[in-house]
Amino acid sequence: MSLPEASADALAVSQTLARTIAAEIADRDGWMPFSRYMELALYAPGLGYYTAGSRKFGESGDFITAPELTPLFAQTLARQLAELLPQTAGHIVEFGAGSGRLAADLLLALNALGCEPASYSIIDLSPELIERQQATIATLPPTLAAKVRWLPALPDSVDGILLGNEVLDAMPVELVLRNANKQLQQRGVTVRDGALAYEDREIAEPQLKALADSLLPQIPDYVSEISLANRAFIHTLAGVLTRGALLMIDYGHSAGEYYHPERSMGTLLGHYRHHTVQDPFYLPGLMDLTTHVDFSAVAQAGIDAGLELIGYTSQAQFLINAGITELLSFLDAANVKDYLPVAKAAQRLLSPQEMGETFKVIGFGKQVAIDWLGFRSGDRCYTL
Repeated sequence: MSLPEASADALAVSQTLARTIAAEIADRDGWMPFSRYMELALYAPGLGYYTAGSRKFGESGDFITAPELTPLFAQTLARQLAELLPQTAGHIVEFGAGSGRLAADLLLALNALGCEPASYSIIDLSPELIERQQATIATLPPTLAAKVRWLPALPDSVDGILLGNEVLDAMPVELVLRNANKQLQQRGVTVRDGALAYEDREIAEPQLKALADSLLPQIPDYVSEISLANRAFIHTLAGVLTRGALLMIDYGHSAGEYYHPERSMGTLLGHYRHHTVQDPFYLPGLMDLTTHVDFSAVAQAGIDAGLELIGYTSQAQFLINAGITELLSFLDAANVKDYLPVAKAAQRLLSPQEMGETFKVIGFGKQVAIDWLGFRSGDRCYTL
């Protein structure tokens, strides 16, 4: 498979990042955990994938997210938020807001439902994406645009809704394995023959070793991921949520599916110009790195931090529960030019072969009603 060529300027950025990573590896006596490599590849200031200014979303980028497909996604999600916002002080905080499309469409939809939030805050690590978000929000009516603000860090407390779409999958993970002798090891990164390469070592950290031992099947040559960052992130969010809801949407599995014996190569992938890349060292800084989410770990982290687990289900089931088919029925099917693109996008959101089954929705609450529209049917908490 031939991949699209990068421009000379982009290649220069990638080469600079590779040298930066190699220098840090040298400072670390020749090895760094994969989580640190992933962190630098995605977030190194001015050089990482999310910080260097490359276009990420849409046909000209590396992937397309649900909000980019159709406003129908946000319009359906807004029905769930409209049920929750009145039970709180009405604030929304979105993490990793992409192009700002979800925020803009949610504000329009909530306005149409007569349930505007008191404020809409965005927290993002990418300067380039923040600029795009600001441009997107600027197209809204002034009264809605005025509700949006960008925060450099998580506020001390939130009375409202914490929201993340495809955020957890972009957090650094540890690579762990049982080798040919079924011994536990941690996979890290070294420099070999002038190039970045894998190198396996014994697991030094007790927490990671205990998790790996409990999660990885007792079979040889089994590699997978453990996200300590996801666990810590959910725990932190639980600490700032004084009242309200935490809603996360991402692709992933329960632990039983994630660490299934047949999933022996893990879920780590690169995304470059709508191509899937297996080599995580291909053009660092120009390629997205991502893994599926262990929702059992997310659920346990939330519960341990004092949140109430409300529901867990597929994206398709959640959107159907929240009324996506009803919203589709409001459109004029006879107007083929307008209707077909929306129907096609809805098919991608709902189809098991597309995003409908791979993507999951998990919801937590604190001092709000437990009967949520999106989880009224098909809840899968029992699988976690």
